[in-house]
Amino acid sequence: MPTEFTHLHVHTEYSLLDGSAKIGDLLDQAKALGMKNLAITDHGAMYGAIDFYKAAKDRGIKPIIGCEVYLAARTRFDKEPMDARSYHLVLLAENNEGYQNLIKLVSIAYIEGFYRKPRIDLDILKQYHKGIIALGACLAGPVSRRILNDEYEAAKEAALTLEDIMGKGNFFLELQDHGMHQQQKVNQMTMRLASELDIPMVVTNDVHYIKDEDAESHEVLLCIQTGKTMEDPDRMIYEGGQFFLKSGDEMAALFPYAAEAIANTNRIAERCNVEFEFHKLKLPRFDVPDGKTAAQFLRETCYEGLKKRYNPITPDLEERLEYELDIITQMGFVDYFLIVGDFIRYAKQEGIPVGPGRGSAAGSIVAYSLEITDIDPIKYQLLFERFLNPERVSMPDIDIDFCYERRQEVIDYVIRKYGADCVSQIITFGTLSAKAVIRDVGRATNMPYAEVDKIAKMIPNELKMTIKKALEMNGELRELYETDERIQYLIDTSMKLEGLPRHSSMHAAGVVIADRPVMEYVPLNASDGLLITQYTMTTLEELGLLKMDVRIVR
Repeated sequence: MPTEFTHLHVHTEYSLLDGSAKIGDLLDQAKALGMKNLAITDHGAMYGAIDFYKAAKDRGIKPIIGCEVYLAARTRFDKEPMDARSYHLVLLAENNEGYQNLIKLVSIAYIEGFYRKPRIDLDILKQYHKGIIALGACLAGPVSRRILNDEYEAAKEAALTLEDIMGKGNFFLELQDHGMHQQQKVNQMTMRLASELDIPMVVTNDVHYIKDEDAESHEVLLCIQTGKTMEDPDRMIYEGGQFFLKSGDEMAALFPYAAEAIANTNRIAERCNVEFEFHKLKLPRFDVPDGKTAAQFLRETCYEGLKKRYNPITPDLEERLEYELDIITQMGFVDYFLIVGDFIRYAKQEGIPVGPGRGSAAGSIVAYSLEITDIDPIKYQLLFERFLNPERVSMPDIDIDFCYERRQEVIDYVIRKYGADCVSQIITFGTLSAKAVIRDVGRATNMPYAEVDKIAKMIPNELKMTIKKALEMNGELRELYETDERIQYLIDTSMKLEGLPRHSSMHAAGVVIADRPVMEYVPLNASDGLLITQYTMTTLEELGLLKMDVRIVR
């Protein structure tokens, strides 16, 4: 009978340029191995948590939401050269309170603790530890590193401190074996320490790629990250080459002496139960005059606007307006329209150029009456149902164009009105696209530039182009692939890495407004004083948050 085992230390593609395990493929392999549970613990951030959760549920696998955080050597506020090296610590959300605390910790790591890496410290862990299970992490863990440095008493002190903070039974010492000689020493001393202190142990494999044969392409990815080549003797390398999703039997064979620590993986998995609620709106309330409901105020404002837009107001116009207002009220979007109408009105009052409106929003007479759009839906026979439909659970999408020089004034107004902690910019990711990954892999493998450039230029300049599609479309490229081993290696390696997120940045148009501090709903990054969500626009919408497309035009 196969050994039941849960991987609790797993890096996906969202450990940027460090993990090559694409979420869907990773979960497919976990299912093929008969695994019932799987964790996501990317480095320092939670970019992929919701995608992972949904994909795991779709496959009948229980998702465990976590993060491998960086723990400051001193405090998160100390930012001297001596603080450049931080410890690692794996944190797993045991329940929804734990998830709330985890996203706060990850956010604070960026907002307050960022120094080369996003860092928390013991003080903030004390504040937000409830509902979280902590694991001692890899050789960079606070206990393991002290053992490596022959500081056994300091290692004991670190273990006791973490257990004291997390609570008895909520801190586990980690055992790992990737074929690295240092791990033998650490495992031996960790078992002694666990026995002396009565702290439970857990077995993990520090997963960074999916299968054994992916080790080399992962090494290439590390070269892309660090700007090295595969020929550099001092390049970053994961010694042992065993950082893949091993089966339960493989893990049991590695740790025949640690049956209890293997069993603990499943016990921890049983304890971790985070559930997300999708498409439940979390809109901020729009302040309306005393004595009126938001729906009444929207109706009055729309009728005032209708008088400006049409003369005379016919029964057909009133019927269309009432029809739209009924659906908007029924679907809970009253505040949404008031909020959008308000900041567009502000922009126009301040002389900030605003576009006439784009997309399906132009089909709404409510949007036209509120001067959100300037296109008459009646004149052009535009359908409201394309914009908002009771059978569609997604939020209406209003694309708004502002003058590029003054867009920030509009965002600043929204921040003043709803509070700086309730407004955030939105993240987006650049990926290793077909052409780009060929060039990156070519550089990392030290292939001649002219040769790599030739291959990259053979990939058609089309949207959503993939290397596989290019091989089907371009006969010359396919022939080179089939006849030249070096080109085949370049393309095969590139295909393994193609589509991985390369870097994060701020979405050019996306802004989210919440009814409470955004950090209570999603983890945040910080960049130049601006808050940025760690979840993308589509994910925020699924979580019921109000996202705006505040676009710029030149």
